[in-house]
Amino acid sequence: MSWSRQDGPRGYHHGNLREALIARRWRLIAQKGPAGFTFAEAARWAGVSPAAPYRHFRDRDELLADVARRGFEQFAAALERAWDDGKPEPFAAFERVGKAYLEFARSEPSYYSAMFEAGVPLEISAELSAAGDRAFGVIRTASEKTDRAHAGRKAPARV
Repeated sequence: MSWSRQDGPRGYHHGNLREALIARRWRLIAQKGPAGFTFAEAARWAGVSPAAPYRHFRDRDELLADVARRGFEQFAAALERAWDDGKPEPFAAFERVGKAYLEFARSEPSYYSAMFEAGVPLEISAELSAAGDRAFGVIRTASEKTDRAHAGRKAPARV
């Protein structure tokens, strides 16, 4: 069974529909924002029937949650690299974490939007929640260790 469309054929069988839908969703977020399109539009962009995505995702929010999960995984990895266990010293490492946060937001606006602007609760899936917790855990750890390092410093003498 196959259909034709202006930008190429589409059919019932797709090599990896789940991955294609996620990639299309990511591109659609970049163009229209996290809420600016329908589930059927993502299917159309992936070149499949409107019903095909339901074999992989319950609904548009579940697809968006998977995009957000992937974003949080990349975000956490970037933050962990920047933190580097607080080496060589916590203040410099904390500054790197802040820069990594901003760089991720700039370089991955689709993921960032899915993660923070789409309104998908982390609790929608265990995987999304774990990925979010990992990213926020890096920030929390960096903040706590920097605070402890600051508390351990002697205050400068007042003249």
